Amino acid sequence: MTGTVLYDYWRSSASYRVRIALNLAGIAYRAVPVDLVRGEHKTPEHLARNPQGLVPVLKIDGQRFTQSLAILDYLDTTRAMGLLPEEPAERAREMALAHAIAVDIHPVCNLQVVSYAVEITGGRDGVREDWMRRFIRPGLLAFEDMLSGWEQSPWCCGTRPGLADICLLPQLYNARRWGVDISDMPRVLSVEAAASDHPAFASAHPDAVRPAG
Repeated sequence: MTGTVLYDYWRSSASYRVRIALNLAGIAYRAVPVDLVRGEHKTPEHLARNPQGLVPVLKIDGQRFTQSLAILDYLDTTRAMGLLPEEPAERAREMALAHAIAVDIHPVCNLQVVSYAVEITGGRDGVREDWMRRFIRPGLLAFEDMLSGWEQSPWCCGTRPGLADICLLPQLYNARRWGVDISDMPRVLSVEAAASDHPAFASAHPDAVRPAG
């Protein structure tokens, strides 16, 4: 049995990023589901793994890591994945793309935040959907404009998938899940098309890892 273990929730954007990276690196792993809807991330067992009560948690190389961007950095550094350009300015520009999603869009659209938004509005119908659309579409429109500095050939920043792509695809899954219109984002859609044909992305997709039942 593989020594690499990913504590994972199938719909978690952060977990989805790490699944993509593990697949790109060719690292076999065992997935241990942590059901966020059932509150399994707040159990003493999981809090012992991650005091924040979040997923993913990756056990690898005799270490345990949290926070998806930190995990991606570790994998990139130890497996020479080339997720960011070496040239400092280009590296910073691609990192800004990744952060535009992972730092700006994702945190306000996670389960805890949107559940609280529903709670403080008295459970009004449509709050969850309105909230997601309010933040996801403007964020992706900005990302689309930021991509204009590169030719999508076919990935965000060149000929191979990088950090920006790993962050983008989970956010596009969420956009489609919540009915966000992305039809006017041709650069984003071209990257999505490339990812749909790439086995590392396809096998990390929530529909491919959703627990039975």
